[in-house]
Amino acid sequence: MAARNSDWRMDHVVKQVCRGAVIAYPTEGVWGLGCSPYSLSAVSRILKLKKRSWEQGLILVASSIQQLKPFLTGLPEESLGQLKSDWPGPVTYLVPDNGCCPLWIKGAHNSVALRMSSHPVIRDLCQRLKSPLVSTSANLSGRIAAISQLQVRKNFPVGVDAIVPGTVTDAHSVSEIRDLATGKILRKRNSG
Repeated sequence: MAARNSDWRMDHVVKQVCRGAVIAYPTEGVWGLGCSPYSLSAVSRILKLKKRSWEQGLILVASSIQQLKPFLTGLPEESLGQLKSDWPGPVTYLVPDNGCCPLWIKGAHNSVALRMSSHPVIRDLCQRLKSPLVSTSANLSGRIAAISQLQVRKNFPVGVDAIVPGTVTDAHSVSEIRDLATGKILRKRNSG
């Protein structure tokens, strides 16, 4: 019975995301806020909630390389091999924008931040959505990210349409960010 209840809840959250909802969900290291990357109004709501500039850009998380394929078209095989060797996992790559990424996702950058997550909640959400999901930490810009549902509720008493049950897998840790073109590590895994 619990599995059916969980399936119903996830299906309900997916329907909400498809209608432009902003959700909170656990990730590998912190709680995230997310929405459909194709909903400008939902992305705008997240940015307003966080008091974050659109210019900073946002991360897209997915459950498979296939979901990120539109953003990976044109990459050399060597680069694709690098992604496949590190994914799924808590590594976000800055990938050169091939013209496919909406401005409200990439911000003022010539790249898009992508991650194929290993977190079961994110993987389930993205599989049900058949799409990547926006992912940004559940905190006001510049503040410490939430590591529990309670902290999410304290940070955002209003404005989040649904909170997906679950827990972070490695509390207080953020995903590593690497530049795919240069290999440079821009943020180390345990710097959160």
